[in-house]
Parts: sequence; structure tokens; C-alpha cells
Amino acid sequence: MPQRPHDLLQRKQAGLPISVLTAWDALSAAIVAEAGADAVLVGDSLAMVVLGHATTLPVTLEEMLHHCRAVGRGLAMAAGSHPPLLIADLPFLSYQCGANDAVAAAGRVLKETPAAAVKLEGAEPETLAVIDRMVRSGIPVMGHLGLTPQSVHRLGYRRQAQDPVAQERLQRQARELESAGCFALVLEHVPASVATTIASLLTIPVIGIGAGEGCDGQVRVTADLLGLTPRQPPFSPPLIDGRGLAIEALRGWIGSQRAPTTRGTPAAPHC
Repeated sequence: MPQRPHDLLQRKQAGLPISVLTAWDALSAAIVAEAGADAVLVGDSLAMVVLGHATTLPVTLEEMLHHCRAVGRGLAMAAGSHPPLLIADLPFLSYQCGANDAVAAAGRVLKETPAAAVKLEGAEPETLAVIDRMVRSGIPVMGHLGLTPQSVHRLGYRRQAQDPVAQERLQRQARELESAGCFALVLEHVPASVATTIASLLTIPVIGIGAGEGCDGQVRVTADLLGLTPRQPPFSPPLIDGRGLAIEALRGWIGSQRAPTTRGTPAAPHC
């Protein structure tokens, strides 16, 4: 039986850390599932990691549905009796244009893919109203504060909540997301002390990325950890040089194919 959003809450209550990794196709999904991730996020980061875009903004809902279905097939193929919770990002402009469109987009994710929850960014009044509507419609929602990549043109990729005013606002927004019904919250690229405080204030799990070790769990872009991306954010150094290892291995194979060979050369006559 796949994990459900409530399972993450039970892990927090039991004091067990939560590990979340991203996946974008069947191959990556099977790998992170067999590695033991508690949850798998089909993040809109695939716009950059897989599709080659400069930001997360261009990825469409149809593309997210396509990749989420592929990830679901990978999870089904993975070994283990407890598949991880599958969460899908709602892409830019799929939830910012009114509650009806937002619920329809999130509903498609749950109807047309194996995902059991969606994630969206921000805590503006309009976003809180959308979350409330989704939750009341039976759609589990994970929130996301701090560095929100869909706001790159306004906030950039710099660290957030650096001053006391911004930190108080972040705490208030976190409480508002919990009150709106979010089952968990991602905090990205904020001071560790602030993230630790928020994790202690909220009942729901707080999952950090570049937010220190005081959160209830951590999420990372799998391609960054494996060193498959040319550059990684400062809070997610690669565990291995996966890109370099792959290039070296394939270069060796290509070189072996191009090397002179005696294959097919007639044998010399015996004297």
C-alpha cells in the first residue's frame, strides 16, 4: 500500500526523519524508491533538469501529468512492499488564476496519475483561499515557502527571510498554511534558526532544503545529489560526480568502437 500524506505526520509525531527525493521518469523513480525515500516529488524542477529550460516557469500541466505517470510506473516496478508517497508540483499559472481552475488542475493530477497529493508555492491570500478550497474538495496539499522558484523574476534565487521582519512574515505564513489545511510544508533556502523555530511551532511536518538540519525532514533534487546537473545550488552539493563518471564511461566505450580492430580481417595463409 503506498504511503499517504498522513504517514508523514505520523513520522513527525514519532520523531522519525522524513526523506524526500525528486523523480522525473520511471528510471529515476525506481532508483529513489529502492533507495528508501519516504516520499517522491515530481517537482517542476524537471523543467530545468530534464527539459533544458532556464527556469521552472515554462513547464506545463500536461508535461507534469506526463512525467508523473512515468514516475508512477517506475514506483510500481521498484522493489519493496511500502511504496513512497507520490507528490506532484502544480506548475506556474495552474493555480494562480482562480479557485475553479486550481481545483481542476489539482484534480487532474489525482485523477490521471498515481500522485496522492500536490504541492504549490506561496501563502498570499489568494493562494490560501485556493488551498482551503482544494483541501475541502479532498485534495491533499503541501505548501512551499522561502525561496519559491516560480517567483524567480521577483525574488531571484537568493536566500530568503534574512531580516527580522521577513522572518516574522515567514512564521505567520507557515501558520496560515497549516490553518488552511496543508499536510506538510517545504522551507527552501532560509536561515536554519528560523526553519527550526517553524518546525517546532507547527504540528505538520516541515521539510527543509537549504534550511538547516532542524526541520522534520529534507528534500533534494535527485539529479543534484547524483552530480548529474552541471551546477548545483550551494545547499545541495553532489554526493558523486555522476555526470563526469557517465561521460568517462561512455567516452571509453565510444573510443573502443573507433579503435582499429582485427575483426573481420581474413586470416593469413599458412606457408
